[in-house]
Amino acid sequence: MAQVRVVLCRPSHPGNIGSAARAMKSMGFTDLRLVAPEKFPAKEAEWMATNAGDVLERTTIHATLEEAIADCTAAYALSARPREWSPQVLDVRTAALDAAKQPGPVAFVFGNEQSGLTNEEVMACQFLVHIPASADFSSLNLSHAVQVVAYELLMAGHPQVPKGLEQKLATSADREGLYAHLNEAAIRSGFLVPETGSKLPERLRRLFSRVPLLEREEVNILRGLLKALLK
Repeated sequence: MAQVRVVLCRPSHPGNIGSAARAMKSMGFTDLRLVAPEKFPAKEAEWMATNAGDVLERTTIHATLEEAIADCTAAYALSARPREWSPQVLDVRTAALDAAKQPGPVAFVFGNEQSGLTNEEVMACQFLVHIPASADFSSLNLSHAVQVVAYELLMAGHPQVPKGLEQKLATSADREGLYAHLNEAAIRSGFLVPETGSKLPERLRRLFSRVPLLEREEVNILRGLLKALLK
């Protein structure tokens, strides 16, 4: 994943700056840049950052967008409004995947809360990015838009499931034990008469083959149920 800069152009509410910092940090991004903020530093930003104060401390302030993205090899402008003249248009997921392939630093650029990005700011970027939303209400809060973009960027980097949250998958031996238990239950209940040439065992295997990520605990639950029924 390329280095990611989040650029907020002319933000008017310091609380949104703090919320954006929190959204970034939760997804593993820390490079926040502000272009001509109305009020920063500000206590409101600190209050809303919630444990992302270190991101705010490293935040840099720039006079122009061109200055803020000068070291980036690609810049992605976020806007809910279509533009008659604009760079190449991408949805946010495609943009995140494209950014992950970039060889150098990239910037995702967000506009002012009320007016968004100017045409000049959009044209300073190489891509115009839309976040798909309801046609009746497509405008997201600034920090919410940052959160969506940060999440898509994280997923584009193929994150691993945090240790301790992953489940232990059933092994081939676990599955074979389940199949044997099912056959035993079917025979003892009279539901399966092997002499008839029934295809029930094969059908049960095919049924469970449709659950490729069957967990060991799930197998144990099924076998525990069968054991209780066989009593």
